Amino acid sequence: MNYGNIYENYEPGIVPVNPIEGACYWFAFKGSKLLVEPDDAGFHIPFITHSSGAAYFSDKKLYLGLFKGEPCYCCEAQYTENESSPLKLIELRALFGQMDEATFLLANRALQLLNWDLTSRFCGKCGSANCDKEDERAKLCPKCGHIFYPRISPAPITAVTRDNQILLAHSTRFPGNMHSLIAGFSEVGETLEDCVKRELMEEVGIRVKNIRYFGSQPWPYPDSLMIGFIADYDSGEIRVDGIEISHAEWFPYDKLPELPSRLSIARKIIDWLIENPA
Repeated sequence: MNYGNIYENYEPGIVPVNPIEGACYWFAFKGSKLLVEPDDAGFHIPFITHSSGAAYFSDKKLYLGLFKGEPCYCCEAQYTENESSPLKLIELRALFGQMDEATFLLANRALQLLNWDLTSRFCGKCGSANCDKEDERAKLCPKCGHIFYPRISPAPITAVTRDNQILLAHSTRFPGNMHSLIAGFSEVGETLEDCVKRELMEEVGIRVKNIRYFGSQPWPYPDSLMIGFIADYDSGEIRVDGIEISHAEWFPYDKLPELPSRLSIARKIIDWLIENPA
């Protein structure tokens, strides 16, 4: 399943070829809100010089590479929104569909790298201040030599089907009556398929078979990689754990509850199953 191509207009880089002089693309975040400029087609990433954007950007920045042939950076936004400014702070999730998907994916990458940079400033082994490694995307402890790479947390998410029905669950964290697929982080020493089986047994008490890969989606809240699967029901009765899951049920495809937004891989899997019933 194709979710767009982050490399459509983007060439990754670690060290800028030239000093910052001309205009650059700036992925500037305040929390999970991205600084964008509205246009007739939606929103686009600001393309301005660093000096003219001094009121918007912090001095600490990460070089991302080339976007549309021009240098691009991510940084924290030091910006208070006002009506006269052409730039707006918009929650990144709300920008899905408001900019092209390749740009949206790069913004996700920028947010994840920025979060990693902010939380990896000190060595977890000896406590010394880390520095940026020059030849790859990593932090290096100058005292003990330990190297820290951006963290990626794999999280399988699974649609379980049975007789033209799909298993959907309401998490204790979900608003309203929203239901979604069962997901969870993989643990040390287990395969992704083992994780699928364990999470379903722990959270809803059922066993599955015929697990097959669907697609993946980076999810920078803060560092997840969602890995989508579809599986067939095997055995067991629904028994929610009451901690992460408050309700779960088999739903016919024509009588589904409130679903996640179309941004999420969960919704992409659900929509695909509706369009391609077994």
